[in-house]
Amino acid sequence: MIAEGTVITRLLIGTGLGYSVGFERALRGSVAGDRAFSLVGAASAGITAVAFKQSPQTVAGVVTGIGFIGAGVVVHGQSTLIRGITTAATVFATAAIGILVGAGAPVAGVILTALCLLVLEIRHLPFLKVIDSQHYVGRFKQEGDEPNDPED
Repeated sequence: MIAEGTVITRLLIGTGLGYSVGFERALRGSVAGDRAFSLVGAASAGITAVAFKQSPQTVAGVVTGIGFIGAGVVVHGQSTLIRGITTAATVFATAAIGILVGAGAPVAGVILTALCLLVLEIRHLPFLKVIDSQHYVGRFKQEGDEPNDPED
């Protein structure tokens, strides 16, 4: 059994890293913000910390549960437009951050958090806009632009 102090430390790290990702999502007007992401980070870190050694399959349960949350983010409202894909993917990534932290790899969790924040903010950072695909959208033919395209 893992020491309670270790579990608490992992919970705090998972919560903090989840909060930092959620803070970015809240700034960008996402349906899920700092509270939701904090909870995902904390819960996935906690579950992984206490169950990983005895039952590694528990991590699969965490991932499955996160899939349901992600589906709820995408399929909210009555609109026929699909929205929330980025937030759903970020919820999934935040669960991965919590799993890393809970499994005893907090540095990897911090690195994944930094990578997530970089990807989420890339189009808002002037010096990185050139590597954002949206910067080039108008220069290329879009899917469905030509009728009866045999490759579609």
